[in-house]
Amino acid sequence: MTTVDEVVQFLTTPAAENPDAAGQWVAGAGLVFTEVTGVRVVGHIDLGPRHHTPFGVVHGGLYAAVVETVGSVGASVAVSERGQFAVGVNNSTDFLRSTSEGRADVVGEPIMQGRTQQLWQVTITREDGKELARGTLRLQNVPLTR
Repeated sequence: MTTVDEVVQFLTTPAAENPDAAGQWVAGAGLVFTEVTGVRVVGHIDLGPRHHTPFGVVHGGLYAAVVETVGSVGASVAVSERGQFAVGVNNSTDFLRSTSEGRADVVGEPIMQGRTQQLWQVTITREDGKELARGTLRLQNVPLTR
């Protein structure tokens, strides 16, 4: 079984130091975690052409995937001591404004953490403080199996 400390170490190791540490999707997207707890997840992503639609703006699917990833990580850390992890069952992400490049800060925090379900809110904000996207993720807490 993986411990909370191992999960946090796995997610916060820079991809440059260990390309496999963050996982293939996270590393490929460029999502960097700087804080991972069961009540707060913080990170950033440097947006650019690899995230673009054919029209030259960041694809909304990236934002939805970031909401899913950040909420799942925090929710899973929150229930790991109970031998559980959390899986997303509903993701509602609003795309608030378009952008083509720049650093986007990501913050995820729980709205509700229950015995069987959790609800997390994730905001993705550009450097000037304006929100690019905001999502809520409902998750189911399930037993951790090998």
